[in-house]
Order: sequence, then C-alpha cells, then structure tokens
Amino acid sequence: MYTLIIAEKPSAAQKIAESLADKKPVKHGERNVVWFEFERDKKPFVVVPAVGHLFSLKQKEKGWTYPRFDVHWIPSFEARKSSEFSRKYFENIVKLAKDADDFIVATDYDTEGAVIGFNIIRFICKRNNAKRMKFSTMTKEDLVKAFINASKTLDKNLIESGLTRHYLDWYWGINLTRALTLAIKNASQRFKILSTGRVQGPVLHMLVQHEKKIKAFKPKPFWQILLKVEIGKKIFDAEYEKDKIWDKAKAESVMKKAKKKKAVVKKIEKRVQTQKPPKPYNTTSFLSDVYRYFGYSPQQALNIAESLYQAGLISYPRTASEKLPASIGYKKILSKLAKQKNYEKDVKSLLEKKDLKPTEGKRNDPAHPAIFPTGEKPKRLGNKQKAVYDLVVRRFLAVFGDPAKRESIKVVLDSGGEKFFLKGKKTIEPGWTALYGRYSKRDEIILPDIKKGDELNIKKIEQLEKETQPPQRFSQGSVLKEMEKRGLGTKATRAQILQTLYNRNYLIGKSITVTDLGISVSDILEKNVPEVISEKLTRYFEKETEKIELGKEKREKVLEEARKTLTKILKKFKEKEAKIGKELTKSVIETQEKQAILGKCPKCGGILKVHKSWRTKKRFVGCSNYPKCKYGQPLPKEGIIEATGKVCPECGSPIIQIRRVGKRPFRMCIDINCPTKKDWRDDKLLAKVQAKSKAESKKAKKLEKNKEK
Repeated sequence: MYTLIIAEKPSAAQKIAESLADKKPVKHGERNVVWFEFERDKKPFVVVPAVGHLFSLKQKEKGWTYPRFDVHWIPSFEARKSSEFSRKYFENIVKLAKDADDFIVATDYDTEGAVIGFNIIRFICKRNNAKRMKFSTMTKEDLVKAFINASKTLDKNLIESGLTRHYLDWYWGINLTRALTLAIKNASQRFKILSTGRVQGPVLHMLVQHEKKIKAFKPKPFWQILLKVEIGKKIFDAEYEKDKIWDKAKAESVMKKAKKKKAVVKKIEKRVQTQKPPKPYNTTSFLSDVYRYFGYSPQQALNIAESLYQAGLISYPRTASEKLPASIGYKKILSKLAKQKNYEKDVKSLLEKKDLKPTEGKRNDPAHPAIFPTGEKPKRLGNKQKAVYDLVVRRFLAVFGDPAKRESIKVVLDSGGEKFFLKGKKTIEPGWTALYGRYSKRDEIILPDIKKGDELNIKKIEQLEKETQPPQRFSQGSVLKEMEKRGLGTKATRAQILQTLYNRNYLIGKSITVTDLGISVSDILEKNVPEVISEKLTRYFEKETEKIELGKEKREKVLEEARKTLTKILKKFKEKEAKIGKELTKSVIETQEKQAILGKCPKCGGILKVHKSWRTKKRFVGCSNYPKCKYGQPLPKEGIIEATGKVCPECGSPIIQIRRVGKRPFRMCIDINCPTKKDWRDDKLLAKVQAKSKAESKKAKKLEKNKEK
C-alpha cells in the first residue's frame, strides 16, 4: 500500500516526484502516460498525472433539443472523440488507485484544479475526501513546503465554486449554441454551428458596439501649424498653441502672421514628474503586455507562461493579485537571479538597498500572489519562452526600483503675435526604468540651452491638413483589460473566450475587427433575446459564484436560479426561432460568399474563390472565368482562410492569411510555384500536388456547372 499523489499534468508529476523523493524516483510507463514511485522518510509514495480534465459534463439522454439541464459527469473520452487521448491517463489512475490507502491532490490550486482533483478522487478513487497540497511555484522548496503543510481535507468552497461554473457554462453554452444552430437548420436545412455563451455573448456585444462607433464615425477636418526653428544647428518643431484649428481661414491667418524670420522666447516652463514603478503582473496585465511587446495572442501567451510555470521558472500564471507578499522571499529570489548573467548587474543594485519593498496594486487573490520569477536558472528554452521569461523577470526587478524622475520643458515662442510651444523631455533619474530595460522606452527630446528673450531662426512654417480619427480598435491585449474592467470572465477564462470568438469567425485581425457574421449574431440576439448579451446578468452570476467560493452561497440555489432564467430566455427564443433562423441564414450565406473571394486571378484578372472538392473535401482556389481560365491552387487543409488584399511581390498572386486554433496566424502566397515557397517541399512532391490539384479543380468546377444547368 502507498500514498497516491495526483498531479494535473505529466511534467508536474515528474517535478513533484523529484522534489519529494529521498532518492531518485523510479519512472514507470511509456511516453507521457507515466507514474513515479519513490520513498520519503521510509514511506512509499506514487505520483500519477492526469492530463487536465479527465471528466466532462454531458447530457444524460440523447437528443438535440433545448432547453436541457439533465447533465452528469462522465469520462472525457466518452463525452467526445477529441478527448480519446485521455483514456490511457484515466486507466493509469484507475490501476494505481486500487492499491493506495491514502490520497493527496496536487493539482493547480484554483477552481479548475480543484474540480480536476475532486472528480478524480470521487469517481476513480471512490473517496469523498483527500489531503491537499497548495503551492504557487513548482520549485523543490515550495513543493516540499506544500507537502509538509498539506491540508487534511479538500477545499470544499473552491470545489463548489468550480463545479458551479462548469454547470453554468454548460447550461448557457450548449443550450444557446444549440438554439442558434437549430434556428439556421430549420430555416434553411443548412448545418452551421454558431455559438454563444454566458460570457461570450456579452463580450461579442461589447466589441460590436465599439465596431459600430468606428463605422459610424464621421471625420472632421482640422489644421495644425508647425514652426521649424533652429537651435544650435539643429531643427526643432514648435506646435501652435491650439492643437487643432477647426477653421481653415483661421489657419491661413496664423500662417500669414507667423511668417517672420525670427521667433522670440517669451517664457520657459520646467516641471519635474515622478513616475512610480509598475505594479506586479496579474494575469490580465501580463497577457496584455506580452501581446504589446511580442504580438503573442493571449491564449498563446498563457500556454507559454504555463510551460515556464511547469518548469519551475515562474509562479502560477493565473492570478488576479497585484501583490507580492514577503513570504515569497524577495532576497532569496534576487540572490538566485544575480547568478544569471543577464540580470547580475541590476540585481546587485537592488540587493544593496536597505529596504526591499515592492510597489503593489489594489487587487488581491486569496489563492496566489502576483506573477514572479522563482530565480531558478533556465536550462533549455525556446525563443518565445526566453522572451516571456525575460519580461517576467524585468517586471519583478522594476517593482522594487526607485521612482523615476522626468523633466518636461515647455518653451513659449512668439512669432508675429502668435504663440507656439516648443516641448522637450528628458530623464533626470532613471530609477526603475533602468531595471525594466527595453520595456521602458521613453522619448528623450533634449533641447539646447536657451533663455528668455533669445531669438530663434525660423527655417520653415508648415500648415498640415488632417482629419479626426475614429475610436481606436481594441488589440488582443487591451480587450482583456476592458473585459476585466467590466467584470466579464475570469483570470483563467478571458483568453479562451477571446480565442473562441476568433475560432467562430466572429472576429478577425490583430487590431480586432468584428466580422459581418459577428455583428449579425450579436444584433439578432440583442433584438430578440437581449438577456443573452446582457453584461449585467453575466456579472450577477459571476458574483454569485464568487459568493460560493467564500462560503456565502449554495451551489444548488444558484443553479436553480440559472435554470429558471435560461428557461425564460429560451422560451422567448423558441417563439422567434423562424425569424431568427431566416436572418442568421442570410448573414451566414453573405459572410461565406464574401470570405470565399481571395483576390484577382494573376492570369486573366478574374475573381479567385475558395472551392471545396466534393470528392476529397479538400479546399482549393479556382478562377471565376473557368473553363476559359484554368488557374487553380491547393489550399491548407485546416484553419480559417482570410483575404489580405495584398499581392505577392514575387509572382503577383494574392496573399492569404491562415488562422488555426491555438496557433499564431501566418501569411502565404497562394501560388505553390512561387519562389517564396522553394524550401517548402521537394520537386517530386510539388509535381504530385499540382497534378492532383488540377484534377480536383476540374472535377469540382464541372460539377458546379452541371448544378447550375
């Protein structure tokens, strides 16, 4: 008999075993489906990994109707084919649980980790309770401490909160997605999955409202006047006192008056500003900055952070906290970082300080502190991991830095009785910015020494005609902050919600643009069942779930209220299903036709469209002038294909963008013969693909012509 420790992933299982074992643990199994055996204080232990959720909610009885609330937990590999890979992990735990007489849950300490561990304990291990390890980093020191201080019972409130979220998400997601999909099917006999959910609907609506503001924006013309003055053989721009001149006649009047050879210095104003160090990273600010500096999508950034956490290099990346408690050991972490060449010099300056006190924000998280590096030395990291790790370290150093001091200078110039402002700025004391490195770039406009009464040579005066700009589009980073501000989603779900909206083709682009389909879905829901896109309703159930975590509310009460609320919503939807289906069908057809057009044919100037082979189901590009023009090219099997409006500089063919689930979008020329693709495949394979593509293209187009006849 032994104590069975349940980890969330294979890498975590290995880390736990190596940290707790008195001697090197014995590894059993093959590939990732492994388990580790070891002794600690002469007692036998086994660590076995799950692979995320091994159980999923599924409807008890078959049938694609709504509303349905009859759900139960079953093994994930029985719930959906895509989870078949989890079967071996499931069977591995079943086998090892038989000979265990004690159990410890060592999954991530959050609601998801709590649900993963609890389901394994109750459904596989056939126990009602177990001990619980709680840790924020996967370093040996923290894992040993978590083992020694393991609680005797599981955290019931955390489990209840996590279970509630799963039920709520199933109720909303499955029922509403089913309602939308059936509305289209019943109206047109088309099967097109359109999804929405408890948080997905309000987030899409938020983005649609913003999109409409951008589209409705009407630019207004305005004028700006720049005075180019010479100081010490350098040219500087002085701006007219009014940033925007709305009347052209006024702008021309200023131009006439200011056309002098000299500008006189009337006043010099200096101001020193103190800039506090940044707050420690929580999940939202971290994902936002990773996108800002590196362009990695939130989901991609979270995956990278998770790999760094599993390697014991950073703390748990899913946290709402902006606080770093002294218990993490500031000096200990800094001393370890000092041994890494990239940070040695900066860390030494911090260690010389008498008092190490981090700048902190207001947000707190009872489960985990803000994100911080553990100080452990990285071994093998990919380029993306290196970049994200460096950002985490630099942010950690910066929060301990001194405030930075910046001096701003405003020189008031007079030219022909008109005022112009010459502005300069410089860093007096770098403080924390020196520790933050390349992430703290500041404009430095250093003006030569000038004094009141000086006359400056005017080299040129410019009148610039501009237009007001529409509201700025959300980036994948800034939208997370907006979601947090509005209370939509959680630290752990926001990235995935955003990714789902992209996967459903509701959003496109790095600067987020809502597609016609996304706008239609949101507008139709707002017009017919506005509760689905209600932020207020979403926040209400989120707060109720938080109350459960605090022990102030009961799961069944919240779920009963959710069932009643959703039943009313779906009844209203059912009454308008035919109308909704007709409107959605029209939108889906228009969107598909619009997205199928990729650009102009490089051979004849016709329209290139995406087609699908009726026989192989593979996609290819064909020309609208077929059979006169037989231009055709194969397309990638997976991912959403988007036109970019750009052509290849090498061959003149359209450039497309491919978006795949969980991966970074990439751009490519559609021509398989293009010189840009010479390293993609060998000549024999190229010839084979070309021949096959032409045959499929010919057959598909003939079939389409026959249908038209």
